[in-house]
Amino acid sequence: MTKFLLTLHVLAAIVAIGPVTVAASMFPPAARTAQEGRLNTVRLLHRICRVYSGIGLTVPLFGFATAAAMGVLGDAWLTASITLTAVAAGILVAFVLPRQDEILERLAADQPVERSGTVQLAMFTGVFNLLWATVTVLMIVRPGSTTGA
Repeated sequence: MTKFLLTLHVLAAIVAIGPVTVAASMFPPAARTAQEGRLNTVRLLHRICRVYSGIGLTVPLFGFATAAAMGVLGDAWLTASITLTAVAAGILVAFVLPRQDEILERLAADQPVERSGTVQLAMFTGVFNLLWATVTVLMIVRPGSTTGA
């Protein structure tokens, strides 16, 4: 059962978090060029971020189930991963998605988008992506692991 849950956890991370990290990273440069008729691209990238972030809720769900099955719920690496995941989700919900909404509204109203706004969005997106990369490393390395990794 543990292998099955771990497989679901990893697949959910790849299928859900991967598209969010890529689409969120592509959004700021696409928004900068949207005045040249690329508004549909920006809308699509935002939709990917919104939809897949919702699907991404399955990642911690399967993660908790896997951790419980493995008996590692109290391990420090898992606590750190859970904390970083919560911070990443908070950044996505509080900073990335709302700023994408604001930029889309400006573009839809044919208002110029300040470069500083897209740069700030890119910074928040980079922090989000860095947190997910750190969680991924923690999940693979797992300090104290008996797998030899």
